Amino acid sequence: QLELVESGGALVQPGGYLRLSCTVSGYSLEYFTFGWFRQAPGKEREGVSCIRWRDYMTNYADSVKGRFSISRDDAKNTVSLHMNRLKPEDAGVYYCAALGSPAPGLCPLGVGQYRDWGQGTQVTVSS
Repeated sequence: QLELVESGGALVQPGGYLRLSCTVSGYSLEYFTFGWFRQAPGKEREGVSCIRWRDYMTNYADSVKGRFSISRDDAKNTVSLHMNRLKPEDAGVYYCAALGSPAPGLCPLGVGQYRDWGQGTQVTVSS
């Protein structure tokens, strides 16, 4: 069973920085793509970024391009989301998810394509 545990959510001021981490256990990570998703109150869950472990392919939603970056740490089995210049509209519960047997090309940002999910971590952007 693949287990994903998110951490790092916090209250941050607009324009600030926050790093979220997803610690993964249970399987060899090279066979997976990992994604970050978020859900604001009353809105659907949406894809933010993803990374394919074996070749470091990354992808970003247009709303976060140039502000967010995704990275991996092989030694710690973690996937991190670095969020710069945060805006109030970035607030929500952020989830980490995994997709097994990833296809070539850009990693996907569709919610339905990911099978395993973490429990989420809350990000609040407010002054």
